[in-house]
Amino acid sequence: MLIISNKITIPESEIDIHAIRAQGPGGQNVNKVASAIHLRFDIRNSTLPTDIRTRLIHSSDYRINRDGVVVIKAQRYRTREKNLEDARDRLKRLIASALIQKKPRKKTRPPVAAKQRRMDQKTRRGNIKKLRTKVLHDE
Repeated sequence: MLIISNKITIPESEIDIHAIRAQGPGGQNVNKVASAIHLRFDIRNSTLPTDIRTRLIHSSDYRINRDGVVVIKAQRYRTREKNLEDARDRLKRLIASALIQKKPRKKTRPPVAAKQRRMDQKTRRGNIKKLRTKVLHDE
């Protein structure tokens, strides 16, 4: 059981874990031992609360595919146990990030006086730049 918070837990039966061979350098061991972990978690068919499910599905995380499945590949460590722990921790952090509700943005407008100050400042700056032109001498 993966404990996300004191109210939210995920049963192990919802997490699909496969050991695969890791990519990259690693000597003789890398071609023989399946030490990387491929973790899959189906958001739509999970026991998570509905609001958290929708926040996760609509988040723009690259690990969530179109079908609403989280795919995490952990191959940071040399041992399968460490990679399994790393994958479960990454899933936990991903779901915990969806627990935080963002405050809705309040539309605001700048005051009229602030707009006027900005326009005055732009005019002053334009006048300073006009003074940089060459002066023509009439003889």
